[in-house]
Amino acid sequence: MWRRPRHSGRRSPVNEPQTERETIPVVEERATVRTRARITGTLRARTVTHEHEQAIDADLSVETLDVRRVPMDRFVDHPIPDRQEGDTTIISVIEEVAVLTVRLKLVEEVRITRHTSTRKATERVTLRRQDVIVERGDSPSDAEAS
Repeated sequence: MWRRPRHSGRRSPVNEPQTERETIPVVEERATVRTRARITGTLRARTVTHEHEQAIDADLSVETLDVRRVPMDRFVDHPIPDRQEGDTTIISVIEEVAVLTVRLKLVEEVRITRHTSTRKATERVTLRRQDVIVERGDSPSDAEAS
């Protein structure tokens, strides 16, 4: 707001220029930006597990041992160390027999043969898989309006 200056009651002569001062206010506007959080909707995530059975074929190895005792009934000069012949392990069993002299008599051999066989086996197993389902909910302002 501006005002005119008051006159002292004297008038200035006509030829003199009058200088009157006026004050003009300058206005400045400023903008302020603010944000506020507002819920516009909701999400719900859940998992669903699906199960199905599946047959699985596998090769299984089975080892069996065949033990066979072979009578030898003969004398030997010294102990015979265990030995391997192919898949068969041979263990010599000896005993001391009193005679005029002590001699080793081969009483028997124990022959252990390893046999390996393969067979098909089918087992039923349960396998699981999960999916995620995402659902959108109404925004709170939409729910209040309805």
